[in-house]
Amino acid sequence: MNAVAETLYDRLGRREGITRITRELMKNHLANPLVKTRYENSPDLDRVETRVIEFFCAGAGGPESYSGKDMLTTHKGMNVSEQEFITVIDDAMDALEKCGVEPATRNEVLAILWSLKGEVIRV
Repeated sequence: MNAVAETLYDRLGRREGITRITRELMKNHLANPLVKTRYENSPDLDRVETRVIEFFCAGAGGPESYSGKDMLTTHKGMNVSEQEFITVIDDAMDALEKCGVEPATRNEVLAILWSLKGEVIRV
């Protein structure tokens, strides 16, 4: 039998699952004292959430396209610290777990997020 491997997009629940994960992630960020002001002070938090969903869907192999700026441009001048970056990743891992994502898939997402650090930290 020739089984077709599921993409990361599929394993995350496609757009519906990624939307649920992103909403949980945003809740985590808004409750996290280390990063909440960055989100509370956003002029359009709904737009941020939409871009995160697009980014996550496209990056996970889904058919959606990402209409936002690249990571370096998005974070340039924000002076994101290493501690903030790790906190955001911790919030993401918590959101994935709360949404029932399997450990192997969470680790795959962790590796992807960690690979973005050079485009986020102190740029």
